Amino acid sequence: MGAEPGAPWNTFAEGDNLDVLATLPDESYDLIYLDPPYNTGNGFVYHDDFKGKRGAGAAGRHASWLAYLRPRIEAGHRVLAETGAIFVSIDDHEAAYLRLLLDEVFGEANFLAQVVVNLNAKGRQLGKGFATAHEYVLVYAKNARRCVLDASSPHTVVEGDFPLATDDGRRYRRLPLRNTNKKFNPLSSPTLHFALWGDPETGQVAADPFAGAVEIKPVFGDGTPAVWRWSRPLIEERPEDLECRVVRGVRGDRVDVYQRDWRHPVGGRRKKLRTIWLAEEIGSTDTAVAELKDLVGHVFESPKPTGLLLRVLGTMPSDARVLDYFAGSGTTGHAVALANAADGGRRTCLSVNSAEPTRVGSNAERAGYATVAAVTRARLRAVAATVGGGYAELS
Repeated sequence: MGAEPGAPWNTFAEGDNLDVLATLPDESYDLIYLDPPYNTGNGFVYHDDFKGKRGAGAAGRHASWLAYLRPRIEAGHRVLAETGAIFVSIDDHEAAYLRLLLDEVFGEANFLAQVVVNLNAKGRQLGKGFATAHEYVLVYAKNARRCVLDASSPHTVVEGDFPLATDDGRRYRRLPLRNTNKKFNPLSSPTLHFALWGDPETGQVAADPFAGAVEIKPVFGDGTPAVWRWSRPLIEERPEDLECRVVRGVRGDRVDVYQRDWRHPVGGRRKKLRTIWLAEEIGSTDTAVAELKDLVGHVFESPKPTGLLLRVLGTMPSDARVLDYFAGSGTTGHAVALANAADGGRRTCLSVNSAEPTRVGSNAERAGYATVAAVTRARLRAVAATVGGGYAELS
């Protein structure tokens, strides 16, 4: 992984994404994010000619959409690194079909998550039925066993998760030092079954007896023998990260040992990401429109917010090579620049967009953007000017 020193953070390629992908080396990108055109059933806006393939009704529409997307997903699989991951945004119309396609191309074993993304907190109020407030992001690894994706974030850690504090103000929570999984017991893990010593008055814990201490053996709540999560050498190395206290069990009071899990451990703390991402955490369609408006004007009605892409980027190393070959307004490249500026990372992003004409009478056309690619280019240039990192075009 890693960008060459001095390489521009953002590179743009105009052209059909299949043609551009054909020029890219195998396994040359660590992270792919895609926001492909959604098939809403209201006609197709794709370049490919499906007139002879559509068939009748919804089945034909789904088949045509998949026929368009399949070679592009297969090409993405080829250029994705063995340790990489792909994130694909989609709505309800094609989520089931897209998941089957990704299962086929990437393999069911490499499915990581189907994330619900709440981009419209109020829900769509027009039309009949429910007020839809979400889309999805499907996440797959190239090879789940080797994938470096870390499905956690420092931004989801909250103070309330750490209700206790030491005299010097360090916040922590208690985690049982005893392994609570009964698969781990003195028979399966004999080296982790041993006595500790602790003083419930002071909370002190040690591997050897000391004045005022009582012997503490690991037991389950029903009194059957258990094992510790830490080895004896680790306990001897980190006694200040342990404490003991009296607990009430089914057989009466006993003394148990807990790990002090610190709010600010060495190296920082991350919390596992849930599979529902709220607009208040990652932004919404409204905030995305405002972000784009600040740079190039009000030209798109439903871009993705940079907060969504920042969360995606946060799951990968800070020197990831990123690819977005349905670049739209350029949100992915914008987020890469913001992430690098914030943490000093060396991420790079190749954004690909076609010269598809903007819709007649649209805000983009009225603003002077003849093609969607022109919007992407303008945004990435504006990002380079305001955030930094440079800009280049792929020849």
